[in-house]
Amino acid sequence: MMLSQKQTERLLAVSRYYYQDNLSQVEIAKKMNLSRPTVAKSLQLARETGIVTVQINDPFTDSARLQQALKDHYHLKDVVVAQQVNHDEAGIRDHLGAVAADYLDTIVTDGLTIGLNWGHTMLAVAQHLHASQAQNVQLVQLKGSLTNSAETNYSAEITQQFNQAFHTQAQLLPLPLVFDDARVKAAALRDPFIHQVIQTGTNADIALFTVGTTRADALLFRSGYLTAPQIQRLQREAAGDILSHYITPTGAIADPELDQRTVALPLDQLGRQKYAVLIAGGEAKLRAIHAALLGGYANVLIVDQAVAKQLLEL
Repeated sequence: MMLSQKQTERLLAVSRYYYQDNLSQVEIAKKMNLSRPTVAKSLQLARETGIVTVQINDPFTDSARLQQALKDHYHLKDVVVAQQVNHDEAGIRDHLGAVAADYLDTIVTDGLTIGLNWGHTMLAVAQHLHASQAQNVQLVQLKGSLTNSAETNYSAEITQQFNQAFHTQAQLLPLPLVFDDARVKAAALRDPFIHQVIQTGTNADIALFTVGTTRADALLFRSGYLTAPQIQRLQREAAGDILSHYITPTGAIADPELDQRTVALPLDQLGRQKYAVLIAGGEAKLRAIHAALLGGYANVLIVDQAVAKQLLEL
């Protein structure tokens, strides 16, 4: 639309009064001796002709602001918010895996020790690893395995791909994830070789882990280690698990007796690492991520954009 100079000047005046001086349409009408409908039409025409453009600055889409807000909110040393590619759980995991692999490139240096978790999210990380230039990197498993289950935890695939990327051989923890008797577990941990692996994990510079849910299809619930009443109680009282330690919504141990029988880096040791990196996303894991952060078990968070926003609303 072609505007005369007079029309343009009127649109500019109306727009400045409205957007810069915060005058109402009624006040502008009185000031310029116009009708209120004329002022309204002028504001609309100013937008249609490009004299006025509206920009909405949503802080939640600004990754830097969102990351800083999460750092402040949960007292973290670092946060990486992955751009939202979709809301599909498998797609979110894959994207988080790629982002986490890139992040590892920035923090792994010569002589560091990396503690590994297993599961779907860690598999996604392993699949996106790049060949590292760092020398003398050590890898160690942070928890036992599903020795009596038909379910796969991808431990072998994860370990193999990390070994290839970091040109090393991981120290394995050849114990079941859960013992029937805490005394038997305590005896097993006294074995010199097992004790050495546990100590290496405790002293790791980087711990990579995720959180699990208490949904019926959770891997640990399908593993055969837990009874039906135990599962039902955990679904009532726990927000999820970290390294197979079930935690309450506030981050406390949900089942101390079960925890005494679980072979994994103790939660009171997690978070002391230079980089305790929690990699998790998807709305199903929101409660578990929040609980893990409240418990202080992570100092680095890698999360998708949608969950990052929801965390700040909790």
